[in-house]
Amino acid sequence: MRTYSGVVYPAQTDAMGHMTVQYYVAAFDQAMWHLVHTLGYRPEWQTERGEGWADIRHDVTFSKELRVGSLFWVESSVVAIGKTSLSTLHRLYSADGELSSTDEIKSVYFDLNERKARPLPEPIRKSANDRLTNASG
Repeated sequence: MRTYSGVVYPAQTDAMGHMTVQYYVAAFDQAMWHLVHTLGYRPEWQTERGEGWADIRHDVTFSKELRVGSLFWVESSVVAIGKTSLSTLHRLYSADGELSSTDEIKSVYFDLNERKARPLPEPIRKSANDRLTNASG
């Protein structure tokens, strides 16, 4: 599913003239929040329940540079479900539909007060399972 769209601004580029790594990761991070929202998580749970997410791994691959003015979008999918974690795959495409970058993220559902992992809420687990795809998919 499409989870994020953006454009590359001059301040987001480096000396090589393309979008810097930090902005790729920022786009993937925002896509992740849209994905977990679709799965049933609500941002207000951070204050109401003291529950949130902690990324424990990012595996980013770059295949095509994005330059100033480039439009792009991210498509996201669930690729694995653990007791307390989700593994998700995010693909960032340029406006011409070419794959620019991917990020496989492992995120742990987190008790923000205790600072430890907690089991995924059952509605999120069910929704994630309904959307589960293989990593090559």
